[in-house]
Amino acid sequence: MKLDISYKEIWMVAYPIILGSVAQNILNITDTAFLGRVGEIALGGGVLGGLLYQVLLMLGWGMALGGQIIIARRVGEGTNDAVGRVVEHLLFTLGVLAMVVIAIAGLVNPAFFSMAVKSSAVSYAAQSFFGIRLFGLPFAFITYSFNAFLIGITRTRVLTLTSFITVLTNIVLDYGLIFGNFGFPEMGIRGAALASVIAEVLGALFLLLYIGNMNVSKYKLFHFEKFSKKLLVSLLSISWPLMLQFFLSIFVWFVFFLIIEKMGEISLAVSNIVRSIYIILMIPIWGFASATNTFVSQYIGKGMSGMVVMLVKKVIRITMVAVVVLSVLMLIFSEDVVKVYTNDERIVNATLPVIRVIAVAAITMASAYISFNGVSGTGSTKISFAVEAFTLTIYLGWAYFAALVLGKSLSWVWTSEILYGILVTAISLIYLKTGRWKNRLV
Repeated sequence: MKLDISYKEIWMVAYPIILGSVAQNILNITDTAFLGRVGEIALGGGVLGGLLYQVLLMLGWGMALGGQIIIARRVGEGTNDAVGRVVEHLLFTLGVLAMVVIAIAGLVNPAFFSMAVKSSAVSYAAQSFFGIRLFGLPFAFITYSFNAFLIGITRTRVLTLTSFITVLTNIVLDYGLIFGNFGFPEMGIRGAALASVIAEVLGALFLLLYIGNMNVSKYKLFHFEKFSKKLLVSLLSISWPLMLQFFLSIFVWFVFFLIIEKMGEISLAVSNIVRSIYIILMIPIWGFASATNTFVSQYIGKGMSGMVVMLVKKVIRITMVAVVVLSVLMLIFSEDVVKVYTNDERIVNATLPVIRVIAVAAITMASAYISFNGVSGTGSTKISFAVEAFTLTIYLGWAYFAALVLGKSLSWVWTSEILYGILVTAISLIYLKTGRWKNRLV
């Protein structure tokens, strides 16, 4: 039995996930880049509407990650024929969840933004964006379910092609629907939302067709045998802390932007650009983190629990290298990158100091996300939720104190990200080294 894993093996699994994870995030990046040309109101409304949509996405992402942990564990144990039923239960559960969430969110949309956002213009823009963007939710959940299957069995290369299709569709439709090009109506911020929804639909359909043409007989996928309450309970037991954890994480970021909105429309527009750039720096981290989740679960399934901490440290090292390179490049070309989003000199000059902060923050996030996903990969999802709740409380407290009590600059407010990264890394590594997770069954 092989007791080590090479950097090449880690990279071969992680790089398609990295490219695949580009899709959902590039939708936000391209929306931001195009809306920056519309104006700061559209930019602010796009970030708030987009963030609230991401909050809802995290419910599906958390459940899919729970499914991925179980799938990887079954593969590690050699019980491949149990994988298909996990995927099928995941699709059914997330389909029902998407319908419920759309119904509730659609009802509360206007009132929520009216109460939460100080600027009435930004509030209306956010309502318009979110109201349309919401209809992409079922297709995003389908994509997450299939991603869980492919990552869990470490067949990740197709995620790159899915990402390319989704991104290309969104860019073309953003250009057409926001500004009224290619014979489309000029829809402004609503066009950005519609473009992203269509892109998500095409991405989900492509994955469905691809997996439908794979040889998945050994996984018994698409057999749709009798619904298993026991399997659903097992899936929910692993997933609910992850669902709450990711929901809480993005909701706190949404509140973080509401705090910044109180600092003025310029600060909100700057932070939307900063968020978009930060996502670029985070993309390799998410890919390696997802690979870590699968590797850890498979190692435990194979009876190799003693190698988990070594594995996590190895992935942290390769992730750090990738993020440092990206951060240095971002610092060198920061002004050119910001001008992709806007030509407004006020916004450009206000954005540059904050980029220096997030370049450092991304490096701390490299170790934070890998070690944190090492914890969740063991199946200790209640522990990972507790870690997230504790660190996010400190994160949000510091942001509020710096912005609204001390009246510090935007750069100081964004140092919350650095504080979060350091805390999560320390707590996660300490827990992994205790070994208390070794007898956890999933």
